[in-house]
Amino acid sequence: MKNNRNRLNLHEILEVRHLTDSTFVIRFEKNDLNFTAGQHVCVGPPNGIHTREYSIYSAVEDPYIEILVKEVENGLITPVLKKLKAGDSVVVEEPVGYFSLNEKEKLNKKYLFIATGTGISPFHCMVKSNPDLKYEIIHGVRTAEEGYERTEYTQKRYTLCSSRDKSGDYAGRLTNYLQEIQIDKDSEVYLCGNCNMIHDAYDILENKGIPNEQIHAEVYF
Repeated sequence: MKNNRNRLNLHEILEVRHLTDSTFVIRFEKNDLNFTAGQHVCVGPPNGIHTREYSIYSAVEDPYIEILVKEVENGLITPVLKKLKAGDSVVVEEPVGYFSLNEKEKLNKKYLFIATGTGISPFHCMVKSNPDLKYEIIHGVRTAEEGYERTEYTQKRYTLCSSRDKSGDYAGRLTNYLQEIQIDKDSEVYLCGNCNMIHDAYDILENKGIPNEQIHAEVYF
């Protein structure tokens, strides 16, 4: 039964883009999958029994689906995914999740998107799916090369915080930058990334007077 299910969920890989030595984008067939910006899919190798959750990176209207993947050394899935190429296949489950924008109000709101590493994925999808969105992005990484495809965003709306080099827009940790800036208290704030950043950012945002109901989070790894 498992093998039959996997065959039904196989999607052909159309393209693989390597962004750094360890990070890459897999583009695969959309087939009949529909999703809301911010949702994720479980993806795995075609002959394996394991899958992993990945926020969808591409826009809702794109005729394909993309995911942003960072290789985990000695991991069960990412080293295998890294070896795949166009023409190979991946197992893809139905899109799920509630980390999304309010469809009725999204163009009337201001958004602050806060991400670390590949936690930028759902925000890339949200921005590309909604060209008129009023947004700002704060992206925390170790080195500036991890500002994945940063030219995809309006330059003045994207701030790269690099903690281990001085090549970003801000040399230091994302949370330090967050403490130093003013935040519009009417903003809807979305957090995606590692749990330590999310916990620290929550405290900073609450201290700055951002109502709890305006803070939305998804732990990415």
